[in-house]
Amino acid sequence: MQTRLSRDTHSEHTTPLLAIPLFRDDALPGRRHPALDRLTGGLLERALESRDFEGREEQELLLYVRGGEGLEAGPQRLLLLGAGKRDDAEADLMRRLAGRTVRRAESLRITGVSLALPQDLPDGLAPKAAVQAAAEGLVLAAWNFRELHSPATGQDERDPVRVMEGALLVEADDPALEEARRVGSAFAEGQNLARDLQSRPGNVATPSHLAEVALGLADRFGLGATILGPAEMEAEEMGALLSVARGSDEEPRLIVLEHRGGKEGERPLALVGKGLTFDSGGISIKPASGMEDMKFDMSGGAAVLGAMHAIGALGLPVNVVGVGPSSENLINGSANKPGDIVRARSGKTIEIINTDAEGRLILADALSWVIDHHRPAAVVDCATLTGACVVALGHHAAAVLGTDEALVEELRTAGDRASERCWPLPLWKPYRKQLESTFADLRNVGGRPAGTITAAWFLSEFTGETSWAHLDIAGTAYGESELPYRRSKGAFGFPTRLLLEWVRGRAG
Repeated sequence: MQTRLSRDTHSEHTTPLLAIPLFRDDALPGRRHPALDRLTGGLLERALESRDFEGREEQELLLYVRGGEGLEAGPQRLLLLGAGKRDDAEADLMRRLAGRTVRRAESLRITGVSLALPQDLPDGLAPKAAVQAAAEGLVLAAWNFRELHSPATGQDERDPVRVMEGALLVEADDPALEEARRVGSAFAEGQNLARDLQSRPGNVATPSHLAEVALGLADRFGLGATILGPAEMEAEEMGALLSVARGSDEEPRLIVLEHRGGKEGERPLALVGKGLTFDSGGISIKPASGMEDMKFDMSGGAAVLGAMHAIGALGLPVNVVGVGPSSENLINGSANKPGDIVRARSGKTIEIINTDAEGRLILADALSWVIDHHRPAAVVDCATLTGACVVALGHHAAAVLGTDEALVEELRTAGDRASERCWPLPLWKPYRKQLESTFADLRNVGGRPAGTITAAWFLSEFTGETSWAHLDIAGTAYGESELPYRRSKGAFGFPTRLLLEWVRGRAG
């Protein structure tokens, strides 16, 4: 979707659908809206007087502008969107309002929409934040993964309509608002790339496919790119990552993109994402029911590629390296077996207790590699790592754990800004005992208790003294959602915007 700002008044703005949010205290009986009343021939006033529209957030009212189809200028339809209580308004309200606008346009088979920013925003919602969030909501809501469907003929009413253009009506002539729109659109476009990659099945989105996508981003945005295959991994002694890949005919890749937007010699920020393109569980095989969703096990890697897309598009003034260890976890005669011992790149030996705990193995070598080769100022990894995280936090927040409490708090705050929330879990030393092994330096699982914490402890063994934090996104990367700027089921692209808010915050 292409987005733009407009300073038109409601009556002069030409669009097939103009969405106007109204807070509850603006929708009281007797509250006058002269311009809107004139556009609707008094129908808005009648709706408010009858209490048919009270401004509750779930409410919508579609009104046709008087003589709208015959007008040379002005909107054809007004969509009144309940915005709830003004004091409760925050940035995600704007994403939801934008998403509701796109959804109604799709139902009306309209390809262009406009959304007016609410008047008199509450003190806690700055115009810049409102514009950024609204732009994100429009672009995110317009996403629809159709690339593997047969081409639409345009003659079937079931063929989806794609909303291609979105305008945001603002009152102020402020360059900062245009920049906020640009940032919001770029953030959402990066997240939509992540959702595309997540949605592609395992026979399409292989490790080599992710590498090709990364090389395309490098060409488009002038990023540095390094792709390591099996031979390069052998040279780097990445025994943990290679052990997972041996169960598959697909070759693994270590995907590295570099954005050099900061000062020369300035230590970069590192983003590392698990890119397990299909996870059968290996010999510790997963149940058949729902296994098709294991194409989503590369969601962390997809989010890192989406974040690098937006970082490159915006030219953020900071050095960033994005790393995606990628392989499949399948079963053949060379696959890992419970009881096997492998040596990671760092030199530590790992006893494999469960072959379905493979994500931490490929991340261990990736973390070691990026720390040794790039000396990052801070490392954040994200991975669909443990079902225990879903038990602990459900589907509303990711878990965040790390060796640097300040970094953990930065991520929690960035998540609040992005409405991709994360919540801290402890990384206390007693949990490390659960990873002790009789035969190796550590085991790859620590048992059922505190599974998310012991998985993070495992990763911390490969980060040394570097400032590091881990996001477990098992419950938030994909699934079912009632948010209007998401599709009801499928890929969410989480935590692309969280990572971007953190990087942008570090960039100042």
